[in-house]
Amino acid sequence: MRHNKKFNHLGRTADHRAALLSNLAVALIQHKRITTTLAKAKALKKYVEPLITRSKNDTTNSRRVVFRYLQDKDAVTELFKEISVKVADRPGGYTRVIKLGTRQGDAAQIAFIELVDYNENMSKAPKAEAKKTRRSRRSTKKTDAPAVETSEATAEDTKAE
Repeated sequence: MRHNKKFNHLGRTADHRAALLSNLAVALIQHKRITTTLAKAKALKKYVEPLITRSKNDTTNSRRVVFRYLQDKDAVTELFKEISVKVADRPGGYTRVIKLGTRQGDAAQIAFIELVDYNENMSKAPKAEAKKTRRSRRSTKKTDAPAVETSEATAEDTKAE
């Protein structure tokens, strides 16, 4: 029975799984986006989001706790200096998993996982443009036609003077 066993074991021993998730977390922190299998991406999301939350409080104890999971000084420094500043006002949901399809060799589902605040394409698109509604073609022709006639009429009036 698997009562109360909620996380994915990924077909590995506990030590191998911890090393795998640690390496994936370091790669995600350094590169801001990585491509992996869907199962690993979902497991990594549960692994790295508490670490990012912990990095918001920059104390010696927080750094030691995060270093215990990551085992990489450069990644810990980048997490506490850059990423924690960018996600300071976000209450959670620091990562996004997007499915890419299946891998050709073994048909494994592939996805990329990225830090939400570092994708400029997703953050700029909805806020940049104002919505324009176009009801029908006729309404635009009617509004354009008188505007052209009035501008021609004013041009003729200025030439006559």
